[in-house]
Amino acid sequence: MKPCLLLYLALFTIASSLTALEPCRISVIDEENGWAVPLVELRSNHHVSFYTDNAGLVAFDLPELMGVETWFTVEADGYEVKADGFGSRGFRFVPEAGGTHTLKVKRTMIAKRLGRLTGAGLYGESQKLGEHLEWKESGILGSDSIQSAVHRGRLFWAWGDTIVPKYPLGLFHLSSATTATSPLSSYEPPLKLAFDYFRDGEGQVRNVANVAANDPGPTWVSGYVSLPSAAGDPRLVGHYAKITPPLTSYRTGLCAWSEETNEFESVKVLWDRKTDGDKEPASPVGHPAFWTDEAGKDWLLFGNPFPTMKMPPTYEAWLDPSQWELLKPQEKLEAAGGGEVKPHSGSIAWNEYRKRWVTIFVEYFGKPSPLGEVWYAEAASPMGPWSKAVKVLSHRDYTFYNPRIHATLTPEGSAILLFEGTFTELFSKAKKSTPRYDYNQILYRLDLDEAVFAAARE
Repeated sequence: MKPCLLLYLALFTIASSLTALEPCRISVIDEENGWAVPLVELRSNHHVSFYTDNAGLVAFDLPELMGVETWFTVEADGYEVKADGFGSRGFRFVPEAGGTHTLKVKRTMIAKRLGRLTGAGLYGESQKLGEHLEWKESGILGSDSIQSAVHRGRLFWAWGDTIVPKYPLGLFHLSSATTATSPLSSYEPPLKLAFDYFRDGEGQVRNVANVAANDPGPTWVSGYVSLPSAAGDPRLVGHYAKITPPLTSYRTGLCAWSEETNEFESVKVLWDRKTDGDKEPASPVGHPAFWTDEAGKDWLLFGNPFPTMKMPPTYEAWLDPSQWELLKPQEKLEAAGGGEVKPHSGSIAWNEYRKRWVTIFVEYFGKPSPLGEVWYAEAASPMGPWSKAVKVLSHRDYTFYNPRIHATLTPEGSAILLFEGTFTELFSKAKKSTPRYDYNQILYRLDLDEAVFAAARE
């Protein structure tokens, strides 16, 4: 036999005996209810980090630690493991290829984390393990602040600046999708909410707010709502702002959704710095809410979180600034347990279970996170006064801004309240961005029948 053939056979024998390293399955669950816990960091002593996905799973695959007793430091907002005698919080075990390990963590906050709604790799760790293979990627990596509205029997979702894989600059004129009005079959993790995105001819997620495509800067849309018109058909509308560095507006206006093109079109320019000066006028921005006052009159409210403007709830009134009435929102709330809380951003909604108006908002310059401390409060009227605020979610050093209550995602009268917000290292002291989770939307659950919410009635 020729030497080269012998060498080939030897190399083939060696190669065929080698197989890819099978990961070790690590599952992180809430010790109280057994639910999967997303967004938990497991970090080795040589600083390799893994983050649980929406199924609370990590596919551990470091060859240098297989078969080796290994310590993992555990870090997570709102969840923890007991500290040892040296103050270290973590666990140790011996990872084995194809092995499994379950870690139980204790929830330290009121809100229960259900999972990530947007971005890539929602089940990235699971799929390495051969699980949740039916989940399909959306094609986007990150999504900024949420707007949502029920329109023509569908729930419309819209996000601000959107990150895509092909280039550092992504979509800056609003990305959008629709779902059924009640798209969730369960209110426990693992969270699976598949969006039907508006896409271009090549199947890529596209912009839907090219209201001034030739003008510089991003287009931000707010005050997203569906309104009846005199013609008898509902109109999906919003307020747009053209943005210039450093995050300031140079033009604002009103836009309406075109059912023919499936994108927003400008219907009125409200203000332009070049022609109208530097003072930007009050506009219907933030998150809307419908309200019937004590006299039985219907109103549309806009605020972030508390109402700053009201108008008749029609398309024609929304289009006519002479019918807009400015409101002065409550500036501070008393905190349950003492002190005051100043709201930064958030939303309100009527809650049938509590028979009250409720709000979820981020605290302005809270602690430990300046824009990551989230509070709940109640009021008999959307105009206030708002009750003692109860902190429901905290972040060590990360931002969680523009939280949106999703009253339509749960059955009417349910004690479950869902809200989402943007999880990002922006405006924080975080030293690193969280892989996959950063600049994306995370959904949380509150159970309003829990005793802790009695403080909001005091």
